[in-house]
Amino acid sequence: MSSVFGEFSVKSFVWLSFDLGVKGDYEGIYAWLARLGAKECGENLAYFLYEHSGDLRQEIAQDLEASLDLDPLKSRIYLIWKNTKGKVIGTFIFGRRRIPPWAGYAATGEQIIDDIGS
Repeated sequence: MSSVFGEFSVKSFVWLSFDLGVKGDYEGIYAWLARLGAKECGENLAYFLYEHSGDLRQEIAQDLEASLDLDPLKSRIYLIWKNTKGKVIGTFIFGRRRIPPWAGYAATGEQIIDDIGS
C-alpha cells in the first residue's frame, strides 16, 4: 500500500500450520519462523506477527517460497488470520486439504432399517 508519504506497512497476527512431508525443508521453515519470533502452538503450528504492505496471504507465500525448498506434491502450509473486517479466515497457501486421519471414527448419516423379508 502506498500513500502520498510513500510505502507503509501493517502488522497482522497469523497462525501457520505446516506439513512438509518426511524429507521436507524443516530447517528452512524453522529458521524462517525463528527470524519472525514465532511462538510454538503445538506440533507444526506457529503464531507470529507478520509485517506486510499488501496482500498478507500473497506476501507470506512469496516469502516462504523464497526461503524454503518446497516439494509441490508433499508440502502443505495453511495460514489463518483476521481479514480487514475482523473475520477469522484460513486457506492453504501451498498444497490442499486431504482426507483426515479421523475420517470414519464417528457415526454419520441416519439409521436405516433394511426390509429383507417380504
